[in-house]
Amino acid sequence: MLIQKLELTKVASQRIANLSTSDKNLLLAKIAEKLDQSRADVLEANKLEIQTGEKNGLGTMLDRLLLTSERIDGIIGDIKNVITLEDQIGKKIDSTVRPNGLKIKRVRTPLGVTLIIYEARPNVTIDAAVLALKSGNAVVLKGGSDAINSNRALVKIIHQALEEMNLPKEIVLFVDSTDRSVLGELLKAKDYIDIVIPRGSKGLINFVLENSLVPIIETGASVVHTYVDAEADLQKALEIVVNSKIRRVSVCNALDVLLVHESQATNFLPLIAEEFKKLNLQKNIALVEVRADEQSFQILQQSNYQFLKPVQAEDFDTEFLDYILAIKVVKNLDAAMKHIAKHSLKHSEAIVTENKLNAARFLKEVDAACVYHNVSTAFSDGAEFGIGAEIGISTQKLHTRGPFALEGLTSYKWVIEGKGQIRS
Repeated sequence: MLIQKLELTKVASQRIANLSTSDKNLLLAKIAEKLDQSRADVLEANKLEIQTGEKNGLGTMLDRLLLTSERIDGIIGDIKNVITLEDQIGKKIDSTVRPNGLKIKRVRTPLGVTLIIYEARPNVTIDAAVLALKSGNAVVLKGGSDAINSNRALVKIIHQALEEMNLPKEIVLFVDSTDRSVLGELLKAKDYIDIVIPRGSKGLINFVLENSLVPIIETGASVVHTYVDAEADLQKALEIVVNSKIRRVSVCNALDVLLVHESQATNFLPLIAEEFKKLNLQKNIALVEVRADEQSFQILQQSNYQFLKPVQAEDFDTEFLDYILAIKVVKNLDAAMKHIAKHSLKHSEAIVTENKLNAARFLKEVDAACVYHNVSTAFSDGAEFGIGAEIGISTQKLHTRGPFALEGLTSYKWVIEGKGQIRS
């Protein structure tokens, strides 16, 4: 049954690939309009899932699952933003004329059928579909069981918009199943699916990497570092570290590991402790659990920071997605970069310093999709980079890297024109 559905989506992908820009934009506008009209149904479905998630003890992961009227407004805003973005399909990348008169150019084309696998985060259902449609791709959506009712409500909206445009609803195929074996079947369907994009935990991404016969764009999992250098402005560093950690703890650009130069530790770590305590009392933000190495543990203990534990080796390889921060005091910039090289998942890494040479070294030598100087890692986001709602943040090097959207969902072809030339 699944293969039959994929066959229909493969055929339907030709319809969306050849749709004009104006018709694609009209389709997206209809999705935005219908989402606005149907928000009560979507919120009701999501409310039941939040209640179930609370019973199942999802904790901070509930934030990923939650939809509110304000968040739906944000999704609608993202759709409208994507409408304004330049259509990549058919766009000329470059061109040349050869000595023999051949005119050769490269133009952008859709990838074809894109499989998106994601956990919780029902907003991805709309984001992924909208970006796929604007870039001329059909899409297969495999969401997590936690959000299946929200996803059903959202896909119903998309299908209604497709049908109003006299387009086959198979252009957006929702895999309406919580059976884990279905995922294995999808990953082997290389005759029908052109690319798979997993968005979720390290466990999900590793499963896809180990089992997929379909080419992969690896996204999501991260262990994010910020290094506070010997020549950092400590007030600036304080604001950056706090924002990176607690703005939204359940997202992939949230800070996991703080590295502090040994000359700054005594002055800086008590500032962090006091700020965490103040936010806990004033804004009812959960007190951050600090997992500290020996040197930082002693400093924070003297500051009477009570939510404190000795760091374990595995903490430096953990994407916490929670109010937890690992801290390590390092000797210098080289030690910081060595630690990052060992533990990074190549997502987002930051340095706070007023030393331009140290900043330049960090930005050049650290191997990650996004590297920052004196900026919060919370900015690793497609909208913040001006590319619209993102399909994900790629942590690999082939095809696309970092936040990607329309351009990352395209390939290209060579177009060659002549006047009867033959090759001798």
